[in-house]
Amino acid sequence: MSKMKPEKSRIKSDILLRVRLLYILFILAGLLIFARLVWVQLFSSEVAYNAERLAGRIFTEQIIPAQRGNILTRDGDPLATSIFRYRVEFDFGSPGLDSVRTFHEQSDSLSKLLAAYFGDRSAAEYRRMFRTQHAKHYQVKYRKDTLVPRSEGRIARWIDRILDREFVPKKLYDTLRDHTPVQIFPRDIDYTEWETLRKYPLLNWNMGMVYNLRESDERIYPQGELGRRTIGLTGDRGNYGIEAVYREELAGRDGRATRQRIARGFYGRVVDGDNIDPIDGLDVVTTLDLDVQDVANRYLREQLEAQNAIWGTTIVMEVRTGEILALVNLGRTPGGGYAERENYAIGRNTEPGSTFKLASMLLLLDDADMPLDQTYDTGNGRVVKVGGIRVQDSHAGFNDMDFRTAVAQSSNVYFAKAIWERYADNKERYSDFMKKLHLDQTVGLEAFGEKKPLFQDWKEVPDPNSMLVRRSFGYRIKLSPIQVITLYNAIANDGKMISPILVRELRRDGDVVKHFKTQTLVDKVCSERTLREVRKLLESVGTEGTGAGFFRDTTLYTVAAKTGTAQYADDKIGYRDGYYIGSMVAYFPAHNPRYTVLTTIHTKRQAGKSYYGGPLSGPVVKKVVTYLYNREHDWDLSPENSGEKHYPRRIKGGDIAQIRRIADKFSPRTSFEDRKGWGTVRIDSLSNVTISTLAQDDQTMPNVVGMGLKDALFLLESRGLRVSFSGRGSVQYQSIAPGTRISRGGAVTITLK
Repeated sequence: MSKMKPEKSRIKSDILLRVRLLYILFILAGLLIFARLVWVQLFSSEVAYNAERLAGRIFTEQIIPAQRGNILTRDGDPLATSIFRYRVEFDFGSPGLDSVRTFHEQSDSLSKLLAAYFGDRSAAEYRRMFRTQHAKHYQVKYRKDTLVPRSEGRIARWIDRILDREFVPKKLYDTLRDHTPVQIFPRDIDYTEWETLRKYPLLNWNMGMVYNLRESDERIYPQGELGRRTIGLTGDRGNYGIEAVYREELAGRDGRATRQRIARGFYGRVVDGDNIDPIDGLDVVTTLDLDVQDVANRYLREQLEAQNAIWGTTIVMEVRTGEILALVNLGRTPGGGYAERENYAIGRNTEPGSTFKLASMLLLLDDADMPLDQTYDTGNGRVVKVGGIRVQDSHAGFNDMDFRTAVAQSSNVYFAKAIWERYADNKERYSDFMKKLHLDQTVGLEAFGEKKPLFQDWKEVPDPNSMLVRRSFGYRIKLSPIQVITLYNAIANDGKMISPILVRELRRDGDVVKHFKTQTLVDKVCSERTLREVRKLLESVGTEGTGAGFFRDTTLYTVAAKTGTAQYADDKIGYRDGYYIGSMVAYFPAHNPRYTVLTTIHTKRQAGKSYYGGPLSGPVVKKVVTYLYNREHDWDLSPENSGEKHYPRRIKGGDIAQIRRIADKFSPRTSFEDRKGWGTVRIDSLSNVTISTLAQDDQTMPNVVGMGLKDALFLLESRGLRVSFSGRGSVQYQSIAPGTRISRGGAVTITLK
């Protein structure tokens, strides 16, 4: 017994020791695990990196693009607009489509519906496409033979082993999936169409999430090429015009959403508090008048084609506000046509020729106080030396000439002699006066490509005498057409020079966010006496001078004008023989000016063609002036001066809420049936507005006459119609009469005017 006790004690001690060792091991293991957890959570960058990579494979952050704002005319017609489109991309390799029989049943039904909806192919062709794509993206291929247990369960397998039939052969197959997205619709669709299509088989997720919906913001230009250089572009094809200048305002702010990966290329949106909705861009309302732009574009194009000219530009400016109603830039294309290739009006500086004589007139009358009866011998068309520089008039018939005749006949010799006599020894005074006219500075359109005038200092050139003489009639100084018209507009605007503007305001949902006003460049370019005399001199050009052939017979109104012709000097190679710039600037009515119009054309001297400013550019200016006069009926009492409210002659149909916002601002009384929906507009003789609600029936053709293009497109395309359009302005004709029963996939044509 005595021997047994020590033995038991020893065993007990061994057990306790082992238990203690186990405790210690467990504690150490726990401490190690805890230390590892602390390391992973707080210090390990590798683990955090791997976790991030894993999360990045499952979850991704998707940018939700904001809809780009519209660019509108002064009357709200769209010049550039964006329409959200959706592309449905199928994953034919999705496990949700593994049941071939079910897939065939569902795709057969979908094929019939898509054929009826789009009308681009038959149901059989759609069915063939679905089956071909499914077979291509989901394949089951034989890999090898193998042996597998014959039976399951312990007893059954024991019996098989006794009977020597434990294993049986089995073929192994690999499932090959290609998750490359496939677009199944013939075109991108809008949101309203998607709301209908998503209820169709397969698209309604009855076999799982087997497709992805991609959004795209499509930029369209409803007026075609009209004003495209001014409207501009942004992106890979270039950055210029309003699209680039107001890039941030138009772009808005993109949203953000978390999406979970379902299959390669396919994600589903996750509800997350960090998701941010997009904020759509602002609308940019320009000063452009669509009708005036269209007329100026048409007449300039006709003249360029008739004269086989190289390029031309026409500008129409409102005298009191500086707002540009039309800005046309047409250049010859390699194919022989004309398109908006470059912004010649703002970005092309050239020697203006005799249109610069307005600055010389102001200098001589206001600074030198030269009398109007001052005469000079102009040489009767012969070469005359002035300050040692050879000068010649383009036409003979005059020897002694007074100031009025010199302006009317655009005599280079007269202006050269008058300025040389008074400023040959005082060239700095000459420059100071020209700078006072803002002729060495831009007029505020630098963002659109405007460059400073080339106005060299006398000390910068080796021949200051030559520069003074030649500058007197528009050489040795380079201005852009927009800078020239700004000077003439100052005379029309009672001597006040204001900056031209292209953008009137920024809007969000029809409400003004920011309004732009013109800036005053020079409070007074000359004295009142000089202003009266200069106006009379310019008026004489239109009645008996180089512009008389265009405006002498306009008995209902008078036009003040000036023509100009200059040899064209290329920036790289200098003067090119036979190449000219021909211009005409005019404002009217001469006694109460409302509009200033300029046309400049660059051409090559050709047999039977014009290259002088009057015959070359005058026809365009005359036609634009005539159009402006004929379209308005309040020349004796303008809205600005009458003290009476001025109401718009038309308001486009469309969204009722937007129509009401516009009508409430401008109409004395607005009547409507509903506060929401779509409607047409009628304005009576008292400018009262009546809004009629359109019936909301997807199976019936709506009345879109009177609507703008964007609203008309939305209404028609949301009913599944294929729309083609022509013209610009508001809808005046639709090929399917309102109230006619329609079916999806049908075609309709609308004409805008």
